[in-house]
Order: sequence, then C-alpha cells, then structure tokens
Amino acid sequence: MVETVRTIPELRAALKRWRQQGETVGLVPTMGALHEGHLSLVRHARAKTMRTCVTLFVNPKQFGPGEDLDSYPRDAADDMAKLEAEGADLLFQPGPEEVYPTGFATSVHVDGLGDILEGEHRPGFFTGVATVVTKLLVQALPDIAVFGEKDYQQSLVIRRLTRDLDIPVRIEAVPIVRETDGLAMSSRNAYLKADERTIAPVLFGTLSQVAENVGRGVNVAEQSEWGMDQLLRAGFASVDYLNVRDAETLDEVTDVSRPARVLAAATLGTTRLIDNVSV
Repeated sequence: MVETVRTIPELRAALKRWRQQGETVGLVPTMGALHEGHLSLVRHARAKTMRTCVTLFVNPKQFGPGEDLDSYPRDAADDMAKLEAEGADLLFQPGPEEVYPTGFATSVHVDGLGDILEGEHRPGFFTGVATVVTKLLVQALPDIAVFGEKDYQQSLVIRRLTRDLDIPVRIEAVPIVRETDGLAMSSRNAYLKADERTIAPVLFGTLSQVAENVGRGVNVAEQSEWGMDQLLRAGFASVDYLNVRDAETLDEVTDVSRPARVLAAATLGTTRLIDNVSV
C-alpha cells in the first residue's frame, strides 16, 4: 500500500526510516493527472532503487497569468490507484502552503538554459520549475530523481541546477511514451476536442521528418521553416518555435555534426502541445 504524507517532516521521517535500513530512494516529481508516461518514470525508479517516492504537487509558480492553473487536470483517486498498481512506496502530496509558506521569498533561476524556447515563450516558467524541484530534491535528497524526456529542456535545466548547486542527486531522463499514433502522452491532451485529437499526431510526424531530413544534410533553417509551415497547414493555430538545437546545450546549430534535438511548441485549438525528437 502506498503511504501518503503531506508535510516535509513526515516526508523526511519516512525517508530516514528507509535510509537507516540501507535502502536507496528514487524520486519521481509529478503534478498528478498521471498517465502512462508518468508510470514509466515510476517503473524506472523502481528498477533502479529499492524505494520509490512520487510527489504530486500542482506548482502554482510555474503557471503564468492566463494559463491553466485552475483548470489543470486533477484526479487524486485515480492517481492513487495507479500508484498502488505500480508498487510505489510513498506519495508526497503537499499543499501550496507547505511548499510556499507565508513569507517565502527565494527563487531559483538557471540563466541561459532557462531563458530560451519554453523560457522565452512562458516567462517565469523555468524559475517556477527550478524553484520547486530544488526544494523537492533538498527535502528528499534521493539517490536518483526521474524525469521524462517529453519535457526535454526541463531535464537539462534540472541537471544544470543540481550541478551548479552541488545537490548530490543523479538526474535520469526516461524516453517519451507515445500514443499508438505518435502523440506524446500529456495530461493536457485531455483538453483536445475530437477533431483536434486527430490532427495532434502531425506534430510528432513533422518533427520526425525534420529530424530525418537534417540528419541527411538538408539545411537546418529551411527545415525549421518547412516544419512550422506543415503544422500551420495541418490546422495548428500557431507555432511558438520549431528549432534544431544541440542536444546538450540547446544552442542553435547549423548542422548536426554533434547530437541534436528537434524541439517544438505549437497550439492546437486552445491546447499548447510540446514535443521533441532526437536527430
């Protein structure tokens, strides 16, 4: 049975108990509305460590004005049933006042990596992410923390902050889990209307084609333009970016002599989708 704790002292007491028994701990931070992508992270943590702690916290600091904080999918009972089925050991489910008590005045921002792509189009997003993840890592001090490659830029930001702040946690990224038609699994897919859902896989298909083309030497800038045009022609309302970037630094590239990643964010109806594909 999954033990649930809601305060930092309760979390630390549970983890201390495990550590005293010599058990390793894997941490899986989530915002709930769990799907198969999240569960793949839980399975990864269980395979790598002796105990698995999942966190469930819809972090208000990573939502900007007019974004979907209030409407973000929430289903605590379903989440718990899924965690029970996967054999998670502990669920840390704090309220906002536990994470950000009155007078909280500190934030964490990763310069450079946190200012481009998602950071440019969602100002404050990565500051909110970096702040809450730093807190969770310090609160739990797990052996590993597991994140999904769907949020590829986020995983790089988190790796950088653990390195820069000397947090002794190994960050592991798990490949994207996709629907049978290629759409990357996301809690926000629930927002898609039926007709939008049929269009949504075009995002993955387009990124895959761009990755294939630049991999065989087609001009990177031309492919980025082509990809954006494909999405708009398919019915996407707008495209924030579709870029080929260095896989480690997210610097812009003109060729793929080093490992690269095609990353995109586009809006379909009112739903903003992100995805990425390796080159």
